[in-house]
Amino acid sequence: MVATSVDRMVTNVSVTEDSADTGEPLSSNLIGVEPARTILQRGEIELVGRMPYSSNATFLVRLVDGDVAVNGIYKPLEGERPLWDFPRGLYRREIAAYELSEELGWAVVPPTFERVGPYGVGSVQLFIDADFAQHHFTLVKDVKHHPTLRKLCVLDLLANNTDRKAGHCLLSKRGTIYGIDHGLCFSTEFKLRTVIWEFANEPIDEGLLSDIHRLTRSEISKISPWLDQDEIESLFERAQWLIESAVFPEDDGYGWPWPLI
Repeated sequence: MVATSVDRMVTNVSVTEDSADTGEPLSSNLIGVEPARTILQRGEIELVGRMPYSSNATFLVRLVDGDVAVNGIYKPLEGERPLWDFPRGLYRREIAAYELSEELGWAVVPPTFERVGPYGVGSVQLFIDADFAQHHFTLVKDVKHHPTLRKLCVLDLLANNTDRKAGHCLLSKRGTIYGIDHGLCFSTEFKLRTVIWEFANEPIDEGLLSDIHRLTRSEISKISPWLDQDEIESLFERAQWLIESAVFPEDDGYGWPWPLI
């Protein structure tokens, strides 16, 4: 494939909230997560439009498998802008974050897989039909959301997420909270940037610690293909740190992303 510049990756439609939620063929909110995984992995990829406000080329796509389909978010390698502190292949970190969530048994990241799409290899993630008026700062006001937000908080600590904006916490129309946009994760240098600080100095739930402990004893065979060896070692070091401290860390004043939402 001939490399295409980010600015030249365009389609004939600009994605709006209405077009992202279109229902022809069946949209994601009518299909369960399990069958959606299969469609994401083998469905034919059709471009719908380019997502606005994204720093890298990001596309809404429809994946069609027979008479069923789901909407997805496609992030091609060739659409990534160079960064000084992360190597090429941010889409691989999106997949690693999903596999980490699955390894922990938390299901807080939408299914994400490597696919070859119209602009080459990249990640395709299940599009979440969400209430886009909701984000972390609104969700955290309701204590019923705290268990999931605490999982996301720990996931970010493990993954070393440098970009957990409030808008990266979605409330699906089924009432499930998901975290999205994990391309800036898994650096070997600890540089957490997150808006989830409400649980600082509180004990990490025993169930979450048990899951982290299990992670440290696993082979993480579905996570390791997407990361370098030193990044895997750093992941285990952060896991051990959380097990030993057993407390959500406090903000040092530098751990916030920008913009916040």
